[in-house]
Amino acid sequence: SYEIVADRMSKLPRTVFRQLDGILLLDKPPGMSSNQALQRVRHLFRAEKAGHTGSLDPLATGLLPVCFGEATKIAGYLLGSDKAYEVEARLGSTTDTDDADGVLLRERPVPALDRTHVQAEMQAFVGRIHQRPPIYSALKQGGEPLYAKARRGEKIEVPEREVDVQAIELLSLDADRLRLRIRCGTGTYVRSIVRDLGEALGCGAHVTALRRLWVAPFNEPAMHSLESLQTIASNEGEVGLEKVLMPTVSAFANWRKIALDAEGARRLLLGQAVATAIHQEGVVCVFGAEGEALGVAELHSDGVLRPRRLFSRKV
Repeated sequence: SYEIVADRMSKLPRTVFRQLDGILLLDKPPGMSSNQALQRVRHLFRAEKAGHTGSLDPLATGLLPVCFGEATKIAGYLLGSDKAYEVEARLGSTTDTDDADGVLLRERPVPALDRTHVQAEMQAFVGRIHQRPPIYSALKQGGEPLYAKARRGEKIEVPEREVDVQAIELLSLDADRLRLRIRCGTGTYVRSIVRDLGEALGCGAHVTALRRLWVAPFNEPAMHSLESLQTIASNEGEVGLEKVLMPTVSAFANWRKIALDAEGARRLLLGQAVATAIHQEGVVCVFGAEGEALGVAELHSDGVLRPRRLFSRKV
């Protein structure tokens, strides 16, 4: 009964969270939302604060960078990073979600296709392209995710938007199946590329498997599965878990960096602007006189550095 389940739940030990800083390169399993995966590792590490840097669909697997503690302050900047995926698609059928988790909408015969023809059609989806996101997506319209509106059966008009696709490689083509490797910028939906490529080929298509290979700057990630993390926790405890975390500053590998002297660092940490001799613009990572990361700041063309997100402790 409900009362028995509630009683059992009340007797489970509550997680006592702690301050913990760093970045976990999680290999998200299929069948789990990004938030569910985030909560699993947050409780495993007992991290007081945690956030991820870009959702993966439940069907998808692969790299999900999870930020703990002070690293959550820069999670938003990692959302805009370039990414790479491997995707498997089935030709000849379309679904309402553009992937295998959706309801079948239409089936069509698959024409005889060869690699040359498919590769020629793929070129239309490389570069700065206009793309219509799936109606089942986390994009918000009127403050509500599109998937929530779609599940209620509401009619949804999703406007096209410009995205950047750097490369598409055809890995295999076999009857009604194809595999692609895609490198793209922020906001790109692989499901939309597959859907639109299927239409260009005259038969429709949907995603059957999707794996995120990397997220810049973690281009050769040593990912950790939930199972491997649980094994580490069982054998080595929290000391072992902490060893798999990457330092927060690792996220700044490709960033422009500025070092300040002690006085400049003091002023920046007080929220004040600091004058520099660098007359450029952009978001930068700022370091103190002893090499410690202070946080993220915005550099203006007049050489003035203004704080954006600062760390409250050493990372």
